[in-house]
Amino acid sequence: MSTVLAFDFGEARIGVAVGTTELAIPHPVETIAFDDNERRFARIGELIGEWQPQRLVVGLPTHMDGSEHELSRLARKFANRLNGRFNLPVDLVDERLSSAAASDALNETGLRGRKQKPALDQVAAMQILQGWFDSGMTPQ
Repeated sequence: MSTVLAFDFGEARIGVAVGTTELAIPHPVETIAFDDNERRFARIGELIGEWQPQRLVVGLPTHMDGSEHELSRLARKFANRLNGRFNLPVDLVDERLSSAAASDALNETGLRGRKQKPALDQVAAMQILQGWFDSGMTPQ
């Protein structure tokens, strides 16, 4: 069994979720909303120390046709930085529609509109991690 941390990368906020390969059930952790990278990565370092993951997963945003855009480049850069700073393997996962799916899931719980903002990035990270589990990318 290994622990996996997943990230929904955004320029303003980073959603974080955690799960284990044994159960393959993601759980929300938090939303990191610092403006500067130093504090963002310091908090990520604390989370890595707390959860002791063996692998990291980062959502890769793309257009609906699969082509990449500026946020794709930034997400790849974020993933490379994670690998470089924490020396953990990092997988990129297609995150098309993860935010929409997260919003739909929150709507089902009764959280709508602006009330979703605090949880949306964490639930999107959960969607990304669930996609990773479902894809069979989990190491054996």
